[in-house]
Amino acid sequence: MVFNPRNGEEAPLSAMQLEVLALKKERNAVILAHNYQVDEIQRVADYVGDSLGLAYQAAEADADAIVFCGVHFMAETAKIVNPAKAVLLPDMEAGCSLADSCPAEKLAAYKAANPNVYVVAYINCSAAVKALCDVICTSGNAKTIIENVPADRDILFVPDQNLGQWVSKQTGREMQLWPGSCYAHVLFTQQAIEALKLKFPEALVVAHPECVETVRDNADVVCSTEKMIGFCQNSDAQQFIIITETGMIHRLQREAPDKTFIAGPTDTCACNDCRFMKMNTIEKLRNCLRDMSPQIEMDEDVRKQAYVPLKRMLDWSK
Repeated sequence: MVFNPRNGEEAPLSAMQLEVLALKKERNAVILAHNYQVDEIQRVADYVGDSLGLAYQAAEADADAIVFCGVHFMAETAKIVNPAKAVLLPDMEAGCSLADSCPAEKLAAYKAANPNVYVVAYINCSAAVKALCDVICTSGNAKTIIENVPADRDILFVPDQNLGQWVSKQTGREMQLWPGSCYAHVLFTQQAIEALKLKFPEALVVAHPECVETVRDNADVVCSTEKMIGFCQNSDAQQFIIITETGMIHRLQREAPDKTFIAGPTDTCACNDCRFMKMNTIEKLRNCLRDMSPQIEMDEDVRKQAYVPLKRMLDWSK
């Protein structure tokens, strides 16, 4: 799937998008949207970004309500760092296969058997898992976070083994890796990308570190979604094959409108959508602002425990 340069101005907002903006003002809400959200939602959001940028935005939000257009663990993160605000998620069923791969009870059992391990958790995990960790990271700051972990501590990296493997190579730091992965990112294969490269030989391959090692090793650059923006803007190349969730391309088109972006293929399709990210729709966003529901609820003890490693991440990343 090829996304060509944008010509002229974007289409006018729909009636429902205008309704969302009116309700946002009425409710004194802020809309935060992940890069993987549909374009309809991205265009009405106050901030569109990756997990790190969204965490900072959530912590600093001074509106009465935070509407988080992403998946469940992201909305939980907003509640952890800004508990006084109502945090809404358009679809409470929008989960994450990566977060599900690391149940809190299994991590607690591992820690009980290995009491000296230092747990670094990718932000793609539940609040209960965050509460068991020493520090959180995102794909954008993982290298910085690992470099700040005391050198005399053994590290367990949860839950993404692919990101963990990549950052271990970046830092030279050995780590124990939890056997989890993102179902969407592991669908990308080097074979499918090589076939696409034959059609677009001048295109640079830009891959997310949640991809498998063979894909990462053959990419021109491996980076977080936010860092993809700067790379594509500053590159002399005009075409890019984007190996991550397709929603990212909407943001890239806005930020680099003169360039062409090709969605990374899998062996079975020309692009790759996350079924959980796509559960949020503009209609569900309108409804949750109208009804101020559903809202994220969280045990206060869990929230306080989860806040400690999240705050450590935000401090180490400044």
